[in-house]
Amino acid sequence: MSGIFGVVSEGDCAELLFHGTDYHSHLGTQYGGMAVLEKYFVRHIHDISQTQFKSKFYEDYKKMKGNKGIGVISALDEQPIYLNSKFGPFCIVTNGIIENSQDMVAGLLEKGISFSEVSKGDVNATELIAKLISQGEDIIDGIEKMFEAIEGSCSLLLLHRDGIYAARDKFGYTPLVIGNRHGTAPLGKSASPIADAPGIAYAVTSETSAFPNNDFEIVKFLEPGEIVLINERGVVSRKPGNKTNQICTFLWIYTGFPASSYEGINTETVRERCGRNLARRDRDIEVDLVSGVPDSGIAHALGYAMESKKPYRRPLVKYTPGYGRSYTPPSQETRDLIAKMKLIAIKEIINGNRIVICEDSIVRGTQLKNFTVKKLWDAGAREIHIRPACPPLMFPCKFNFSTRSINELAARKAIRDLEGKDLDDVSEYIDHNSQKYKKMVDWIARDLEVTTLRYQTVDDMVNAIGLPKEKLCLYCWTGECPNKRTRPTISHQLSAVEN
Repeated sequence: MSGIFGVVSEGDCAELLFHGTDYHSHLGTQYGGMAVLEKYFVRHIHDISQTQFKSKFYEDYKKMKGNKGIGVISALDEQPIYLNSKFGPFCIVTNGIIENSQDMVAGLLEKGISFSEVSKGDVNATELIAKLISQGEDIIDGIEKMFEAIEGSCSLLLLHRDGIYAARDKFGYTPLVIGNRHGTAPLGKSASPIADAPGIAYAVTSETSAFPNNDFEIVKFLEPGEIVLINERGVVSRKPGNKTNQICTFLWIYTGFPASSYEGINTETVRERCGRNLARRDRDIEVDLVSGVPDSGIAHALGYAMESKKPYRRPLVKYTPGYGRSYTPPSQETRDLIAKMKLIAIKEIINGNRIVICEDSIVRGTQLKNFTVKKLWDAGAREIHIRPACPPLMFPCKFNFSTRSINELAARKAIRDLEGKDLDDVSEYIDHNSQKYKKMVDWIARDLEVTTLRYQTVDDMVNAIGLPKEKLCLYCWTGECPNKRTRPTISHQLSAVEN
């Protein structure tokens, strides 16, 4: 998953753009990029895989001038892309994944359209989106036709002389939120340079956590498929949205920042409710302390501790300055290194204790087993009870970059071992009341080498969020696609690209 941010201001926007984009650093690990427009476009892209966005762009933003700009923290492709089109030049950033990208590229190549950007040996997905949009009668028509042509999802910001076009993907899988600021309140001598910046500004963001410290207030959560134009005159609707909202549930469970809200629902409070739900189903165990795998498991564990009345403690601490998320890097080697190095066990808290560990999810299971559970056993834990805040992951994500192969999922490994083969129909394993589900969970618990394992149920997870079930994308757990309600075949899933 990537994070995108755009801003239009009365004065120069570069510093607002710099800080607003940086607040998306938890969403991507590969590239950062910014582009501003005054008389012409100024664009910078850097590899941030081994450093922070701030350090790479600190000198750049000081040299960027313009009153409108867009930025991105990208999970895979180099962005923003610049394109000179029949609509005039524009820069674009995107968030999503194009499942049928090869077909789209082939079709454009047949029309004589070439591609200049290559990422990991493939055409840059953001350039593909730019080229698809450029086929329309105008920008709005191009975005609409692109939405209809692609399989997967794409939310975008397009920087043009008209302003910033913001478009949320047609299923609403990824969020976009509009905010504004009306000057600044007097903050005294301690005010930051951002707080002292004069004038009115409008912004659009993937994460609402980019707003408070930049003095923005939420104005509107864009609807699925909605397109707006943001410029000096304000925010103008160019295409209304639709009501087929199926936003990614994983935003609340793991990927989103705790201070962010999606569809008006705060992430931290959802995670606390998930933890409470887990504790309510745990009346049959006795433990000495509750903890969460830092950072995303912490709020789940706090909810568990509040409900169970057991003390929350920190047997594992994260060395935050040096290591980010171990889930987002594209290579398994990098993920494993980060997982090993970032968590430090505190033997004095662990030794002799029965511990509940809340985790956001179990994807592959290798990091949890090798770099969390092992550290707890080695430090003298008496019992280890793992409580993931979501159900077993059954299907690779179709709408963004996370799990890309069915073979790597812990639940599928269990099913394969239990059945002696891969299955097309895993509905019995999805049903948490079935005997097959119980056998699968027991298999994973043995593989992880933990005392007990109990997952959150789909219904409890949905209730913790508070949206109707039909408004959430649950594909990773149920295999049901937005608007299709059919499960993919195993042959389709096995063709997914390995990380």
